[in-house]
Amino acid sequence: MRMIYAGNKQELVREIESIDQGTKSIYINARPSMDIVQRIVENAPMIEEILCPPSLLKQTSTKVFSVLESKGVKLAHKEVRIGRPNKYDEKRISEIRTKRSSGMPVKDISTSMNIPLRTVYYYLKN
Repeated sequence: MRMIYAGNKQELVREIESIDQGTKSIYINARPSMDIVQRIVENAPMIEEILCPPSLLKQTSTKVFSVLESKGVKLAHKEVRIGRPNKYDEKRISEIRTKRSSGMPVKDISTSMNIPLRTVYYYLKN
């Protein structure tokens, strides 16, 4: 899958024009408008799937969906996490939640697991 992150439409167009012709799946961080989708289909004739963030997919015109459907291209959303990865894995996070649900005080969880207090609160909140 080709990932394209662009700050504005001109950057996005430049990146789309550099797509390999054999690309089958692409992720863009912009709303797939009609002109963007047409450029993608022109530059990557083998494209099968265009992905974008869920919030932008909701803003996409029904015309775009119908044009892509007629060309056999699927338009879908994909949650892509950007930023620093979590320091603690899911096992440790679920252990924090389990200890808290069993009634253990947050401060005790923090000291017993050697995790900062604010981090424990963060994982319990989210």
